[in-house]
Amino acid sequence: MASFMTGGSLRFLYRSEEGVIDRRLWWLGLVPLASLLVVLTAIWLALAPWTGKGLDERAFLDPRTIAAYLFLMVYAFAVILITVCYVMLSMKRLRDRALPTGLAGALPLAALLDGALRWVQPQVPDVPFWLVVVCDLVLVAVVAWTVFELGLRESRRG
Repeated sequence: MASFMTGGSLRFLYRSEEGVIDRRLWWLGLVPLASLLVVLTAIWLALAPWTGKGLDERAFLDPRTIAAYLFLMVYAFAVILITVCYVMLSMKRLRDRALPTGLAGALPLAALLDGALRWVQPQVPDVPFWLVVVCDLVLVAVVAWTVFELGLRESRRG
């Protein structure tokens, strides 16, 4: 594990699209990314209520609201970086599985579309709820395929 956390190996895993990795290394690279995303999301969920109130409920310059929006900017930037790292990691694993590397973006794209639809559906009456459910099912299917294909199957290279 110590050799996994060196600067060179982290640069190879998260910043380079070249090379191949096995399923063990894919899991070792995925766990820190997913853990960081879960922690940051939990913090955001705790701070989010401070962003939805108007001036009739709090002062014009409320420090909690300012802190929540500052964290939101950090969170958005972190999600983008985590996504890029995930795509680079998955490209190497897809290459090891002899699959098109373009599939590395399937999970982030499905999550983005699902999140966007979940956000817009309550605000636009013309968007039916069943469409949100279908998008949720597509996201679950993409997650299941990703875990199966990249995390459980053996290498196809030979």
